[in-house]
Amino acid sequence: MALQRIHADRSWPLHDAAATRELERRAQSALAPHTLMQRAGLAVARLTRALVPHGRHAWIACGPGNNGGDGFEAALHLQRLGWTVSLTWTGAAHSPADAQAARERALTAGLALQAAPPEQFDVAIDALLGLGGELSDERPASAQMRQWLERMHAGAAPVLSVDLPTGLDADTGAACIAPGRSRTFTLSLLSLKPGLFTAQGRDLAGQVWFDDLGVQDPGVPPHALLLGVDQAGMPPKAFARHASHKGRFGDVVVVGGQQSTEAGTSMAGAALLAARAALHHGAGRVYLALLGQASLQVDVVQPELMFRSLASLSQLASPQVAVVGCGGGTAVAGVLPGLLAQTAGLVLDADALNAVAGEASLRRGVMRRARAGLSTVLTPHPLEAARLLGCTAAQVQADRLQAAQALAQELGCVVALKGSGTVVSTPGLLPAINFTGNALLASAGTGDVLAGMIGSAMAQGLAPRAAALQAVHAHGAKADAWATRHPGQGLTASDLLS
Repeated sequence: MALQRIHADRSWPLHDAAATRELERRAQSALAPHTLMQRAGLAVARLTRALVPHGRHAWIACGPGNNGGDGFEAALHLQRLGWTVSLTWTGAAHSPADAQAARERALTAGLALQAAPPEQFDVAIDALLGLGGELSDERPASAQMRQWLERMHAGAAPVLSVDLPTGLDADTGAACIAPGRSRTFTLSLLSLKPGLFTAQGRDLAGQVWFDDLGVQDPGVPPHALLLGVDQAGMPPKAFARHASHKGRFGDVVVVGGQQSTEAGTSMAGAALLAARAALHHGAGRVYLALLGQASLQVDVVQPELMFRSLASLSQLASPQVAVVGCGGGTAVAGVLPGLLAQTAGLVLDADALNAVAGEASLRRGVMRRARAGLSTVLTPHPLEAARLLGCTAAQVQADRLQAAQALAQELGCVVALKGSGTVVSTPGLLPAINFTGNALLASAGTGDVLAGMIGSAMAQGLAPRAAALQAVHAHGAKADAWATRHPGQGLTASDLLS
């Protein structure tokens, strides 16, 4: 496979550290010594030239292990192409055989090790630590590596990381360094790693490229899936027959938006956003049941929405999908038992999740739904997931894949753990990390829009996992399109409806 930039136009298998090491072991047993490292060095040099076509001076910072060996191999190729290469090396008491051989080849070819980084360079290549490498006080040369990383990321020159940005966990996306202001690129080698696409991985990795080094082994199963449009699909309405009617596209009921005339508060906006999103995403009919002392009777912006009392919802035709919790406040806990027991499809968001986390009977009600063959999707952000799991938000963020899978397995639901690289997890199936979306989604109400979109996809006939994948991908794609059309502008939740 040639060098490829990772886009959301297709899905990609993601291999964790253990699976990647198995891929490497199998490949090394079938290839001549040093072949993989030489291929890796060539791939790094080729991408360097492509990213910096007018560059002529590369600083390559090499670490003590095989990641450093890849850097030495890249240095050889760039030198042969006429580049000036400044090499720095942390030193190593014991280098792997491949890395030692690569370093000796580079030095024999006339490349010299420098004690300090150059003052000027066109590109910096981070070949310090790769798979399994941690920056810690216990590791020799960690202080030196941190200084070099700060120097790389403080300047205007682009930074290319070999396989992984130094300090990034391949499996979780947790990082022990903060991203700088440089333009960043990562060339993932042999496999794509989950950590590049969730938690802090997206910020540190920047634009991700991939080279499988000529190794493709279907016997090593992936750990997760990077979600692309081929797996996300389109809303069912996109393929509808001309002779259709609204009843074919399902009913969505949005329950939330608690209002209190005595307290002078209203959270109706959250429920309105979810309902509007369900309608715009293709649902045939959308009903809105506001909680508390509801005074709103019509949405003048979206008059197609039909307002109903909670008591009248039982008169609607079944099956139906309910999106519950958006702006639900404390009132949502009182209506959840009936909805959990009777509604064919549920999307639980926001205050509904907090109610489930706080009441054991509601938690048991969610778990019974799976045994009864009823569909449930949870859409927590990290703090809501932490409440459901009985841990802290920091612990959720430290391993987002594991947290989403644990929650899905325990409650028997599809879980869409929101955040950078939203994770969609389903009991017994491969989790997916969404590749669309950006920081513009860090705005009030965007989660309500996502909940409405998922409910709409379910009402149109998609299974819970398929609905979550489709909506999460489309939700992020809308934010990406907005960023392209309106550079530098903020995004509101309402903007996602267009």
